[in-house]
Amino acid sequence: MKPVNVGIIGFGTVGAGTVELLLANKEIITNRTGTDIIIKKIADLDIESDRGVSVDRSLMTTNAMDVINDPDIDVIVELIGGLTKAREVVTGALKNKKHVVTANKALLAEYGKELYETAFNNGVSLSFEASVCGAVPIIGALKNGLAPNRISVIKGILNGTSNYILTRMTKEGLTYDQVVQKAVEMGFAEDPPTLDVNGTDTVHKLTILISLLLGYPVALQSIYREGIVNLTPDDIRFADEFGYRVKLLAVARQRDNGIEARVHPAMIPKDSILARVDDEFNAIYLEGDFVGPSLFYGLGAGRRPTASAVVSDIMGIARAMRLGYRGFMPPLSHFSLQKEVAIHSMKDLHSAYYFRFSAFDSPGVLSMIAGILGEHDISISSVIQKGREQNSSVPIVMLTHEAREKNVIEAVSKINRLDIVSGPTVMVRVEED
Repeated sequence: MKPVNVGIIGFGTVGAGTVELLLANKEIITNRTGTDIIIKKIADLDIESDRGVSVDRSLMTTNAMDVINDPDIDVIVELIGGLTKAREVVTGALKNKKHVVTANKALLAEYGKELYETAFNNGVSLSFEASVCGAVPIIGALKNGLAPNRISVIKGILNGTSNYILTRMTKEGLTYDQVVQKAVEMGFAEDPPTLDVNGTDTVHKLTILISLLLGYPVALQSIYREGIVNLTPDDIRFADEFGYRVKLLAVARQRDNGIEARVHPAMIPKDSILARVDDEFNAIYLEGDFVGPSLFYGLGAGRRPTASAVVSDIMGIARAMRLGYRGFMPPLSHFSLQKEVAIHSMKDLHSAYYFRFSAFDSPGVLSMIAGILGEHDISISSVIQKGREQNSSVPIVMLTHEAREKNVIEAVSKINRLDIVSGPTVMVRVEED
C-alpha cells in the first residue's frame, strides 16, 4: 500500500505537536490506519527555532507553495492561523485536489461556505476536528455518531481561557485584571486575551457547530456575542448566594421557525454538569431526540490535545485512501445543501435575568427601580441589598422571573438614566437546565 504523504504548513505550537505525535505514535497510527503516514514537507517562516521535536532539516521550507504544489503530497495540514494567508493556502490546496486538515476556526467561521463548496466540488476532504474544543471529539460525533438525531439544543463552555479566568475569580475572589495577569504569566492566555474574553473565539466555534447541525454555513455576524470583561468578584459572589455559577456560555437551540444562537456570560445552577467544568477545560452538552442528553468534556486547547485532533483527521483520510474511496464526505456531512435558516433576534429571547444596580442610598430607590421593571412586564423573584460602598452607593441585586429581552433592554436603559443610579447596570442572563 502506497504511504499517505503529508505536508504541514505552520510549525508553531500545534504544528510541532502534530509532528511530535506522528513520530512518537507512528506504530499505533500505522496499525490503526493500515498504511504509513509520512511527513513529506514542513513549511514555516521560521525554520531555525527549536520546537522541541527532532525533524530532518531537508523537510523544511519557508515557502508554503512548495508544499501545495508537491505532486507527491496527499494531505495538506494548515496550522498557520489567521485569515488571509490561511485562506489562500486552504483554497489553493483544495483546488490542487489535495485533502486539507485545519484547526482554523476563524477561517471556517468567516469563509466556511466558499471553502466547503470548493472541497466538495473538487472531490476532496476538508476536515476540522481540531477547530472546536481541541481534543473533545465533537465534530466527529455530530458528523457520524449523532448523525441520525435531531439535535434540539447545544450548550457549551468552548473557550478555556475565559473558563480559567472565571474559575479563578470564583475560587479565589480575584478581580478580572488580576486573573488575566496570572493567566498570561502561566501561559494560559494571550497578552492581551481579547478574542477569548470578548466571546469572539467562542462565536467562531459555535458558528461551526450550528453549520454542522443545519447543513448550511450560518453567518458569523448573526450570532449574538458578549464577553466577560465587565464581570466583577461581586457578581460572582452574588451569583453564588443565589445558587449559581457564572460561565461564558454558547447556546444554540432549534426552534420551529429558526434557531436561537448566542454567546454571553450566563448564570447556571451550581449543581448542573456545566457548572462543575473548571479551569481550562471545555464541555459541550447537547440533546438529541433519540440519544437524549450527551456530554463531551476535555481539554480544549494546547499543543498535545489539539495535535491529537489534527492527527485523527489525517488518520481518517488515510483510512479512506487505503480503501480506495473516490469521493469523500462533504465537510458539513450533508450531501444536499440545506436552505438558509433564520437566526432569532436576541430581542425575542425569553430568559430570567440577574441585575446589579449601583444606587445612591436614599428612600424609595428600590421601589422606583421595581416600578420601572414592572412597567416592562419584568417581575422580581429575589432581591439582595448590601451595605454602602465607598462611593456612597449601595448595590441592589435582583433575580427576575422569565422576561423578554426587548423589555429588559428598555427597562435597564430607563433605569440607567435615573439620577439615583450611580453607574451602568450589570445584567447577566440566567440559563436554567
